[in-house]
Amino acid sequence: MPSKVQLFSAAALYAFIIVCICLPRRSGSDSTLIWIMWMLFTYFSVYVPKLLFVMVDLIASVPCLFKSHRIGAVSMVGGVLSIMCFLAMWWGALVNRYRIDVKELTVEIPGLPERFDGYKIVQFSDFHVGTYGNDDSYVRKVVDKINSLNCDLIVFTGDIVNRRTDELLPFVDALSGLEAPDGVYSILGNHDYGDYSDWDTAEDKARNMEMMYDLQADMGWHLLRNESDFLKKDNDSIAIVGVENVGDPPFKVYGSISKAYPSIDDDNVKILLTHNPAHWVNEIANGDANVALTLSGHTHAMQIELFGVSPAVWRYPTWGGLYEDDEKQHKLYVNIGIGTVGIPTRIGATPELTVITLKREQL
Repeated sequence: MPSKVQLFSAAALYAFIIVCICLPRRSGSDSTLIWIMWMLFTYFSVYVPKLLFVMVDLIASVPCLFKSHRIGAVSMVGGVLSIMCFLAMWWGALVNRYRIDVKELTVEIPGLPERFDGYKIVQFSDFHVGTYGNDDSYVRKVVDKINSLNCDLIVFTGDIVNRRTDELLPFVDALSGLEAPDGVYSILGNHDYGDYSDWDTAEDKARNMEMMYDLQADMGWHLLRNESDFLKKDNDSIAIVGVENVGDPPFKVYGSISKAYPSIDDDNVKILLTHNPAHWVNEIANGDANVALTLSGHTHAMQIELFGVSPAVWRYPTWGGLYEDDEKQHKLYVNIGIGTVGIPTRIGATPELTVITLKREQL
């Protein structure tokens, strides 16, 4: 029989999670959302290790079915694993989600103009700045790190906020500090449209979007909304194509590559910015679109990555890193994000900045 302490602790945990679920997430303030995130995380940081121990302890009890003694050593292993799980979750929340991992790779592109051979792009994604309230210290740390990489171009591949544009206001000054010779190009992600917040009227939601456009312009970012632009060096150029969010269900579709670049099969070298990697899988890979490199985010690697493995693979086969299609004509890089959403921890899946060096493919 469970003891009174065990019954009380179980009841307290269930009451705690019920309170978290009942608190407003779509209509509450930013501070309420942050409290919900931390409350949920605290609950799971207790419940998940406990569940892990119970599962291992059940294995230890299997011999009891055959009238033998339970295996105490296995229970001890379960206890150690549960403690390690608890510590890993809190280490991810208090330490790892602020560590910045700079990943560097070289991408060979057929027909890359000579003046762009060695061109460097730094990609970051999924900042979700509302998670930080009004504290811009981490955002400034990211900005300083990006600037220190001395790349030719900076790109942001969506999800700057969690629910509403006004979350961005405390960080406009910090994000205005990003500097690169060819500037900063950005796109919107599924969280940037106000779809995760309740609005009194359609006009209120429209004003929310106008604020998003205005603030990105104020930061000096070039927001591509189903648009394209050309980067030029002397007589050479490459196209930067940016689409609005194109995702798989249940995410809404706002983007159109045919609007962004109508002659998508022409000979110009193109780099596509699209938030959700499912867009590449469904429309670019193994298709006729002449898009040499696609840059995406969205997955966060579900904020869990251990030994190069993430549960995100169950949702997205292209969840993080470099991919290419069967014909080896279209490449995709998925950045696992610099921020957190939902639960404020990164167990592995360290916040990522990606430095991509373009090289002419040697035939």
